[in-house]
Amino acid sequence: MLRARAVGATACAALARAGGVVRVLARPSGSAFVTAAGEILWLGPLAAPLHARAVLVAEVPSAEAATDLRVDVAGLTPWRPAPLALDAPGAATLRQCWQRVAGDLESLGPPAGFGALLADTALTFPLDGAGDRAHALAHACARDDAAAAEAAALALLGLGGGLTPSGDDFVGGALFARHLLAGGGVADAYGWRRVAETVRAAAVARTHPISATLLADLSNGCGHAPLHDLVAALTANDEPRARAAAHRLTRLGHSSGWDMLAGIAAGLGALRG
Repeated sequence: MLRARAVGATACAALARAGGVVRVLARPSGSAFVTAAGEILWLGPLAAPLHARAVLVAEVPSAEAATDLRVDVAGLTPWRPAPLALDAPGAATLRQCWQRVAGDLESLGPPAGFGALLADTALTFPLDGAGDRAHALAHACARDDAAAAEAAALALLGLGGGLTPSGDDFVGGALFARHLLAGGGVADAYGWRRVAETVRAAAVARTHPISATLLADLSNGCGHAPLHDLVAALTANDEPRARAAAHRLTRLGHSSGWDMLAGIAAGLGALRG
């Protein structure tokens, strides 16, 4: 029996339906993706950032794929992102604060994946031919042109390696930002909802199921805790807190955090180039 120390809301609900039983799906280094009641969840160490699908434990077991485990979450309060009420002035503040944070990224360390676009440097293999597609999505976001964004987003799905390819994380970050702005009434809510629906449907066939699931969450405005901390700090015009959140985000995965951070910039219409 694994005793969870923290749990996300989606994970908690799925575990309740499954009677606490999960099946190992994949074992990336130091963590595990599992399934429960038809949901993909993530077992991670205590130092890992929270997510609605996360179950944080003192020690991730070394179980092989297809192994069943039992997880106890009794007495825990499920984590869910705090709601963020955004309006036009708040969106303007968010963008302005982001520009200041993005103007000095050295403290975050060397950028990885699509993070190179934040520093206006060349993308490296296997993303070296994807710059035009990434900028096409960013330019469509800057124009609030959902129709043009759709083709660019679809062209990036599945690009890169690993369980969550860089293209998926970049697109997810962009759609996260558009979802946020649409909720504040400063973007085409109907148009971006249609784009998100199309991307979610296409991702099922174009990328790994784990990545498709996390991408769907991002498109619906749900990501890792540092991502929510970042947008909350930017909206509050709190530059030091925003930098700290961005730093935590960029430590996520091999390049996932950097990819999402660049996607956020694209979604805000604030990507360099």
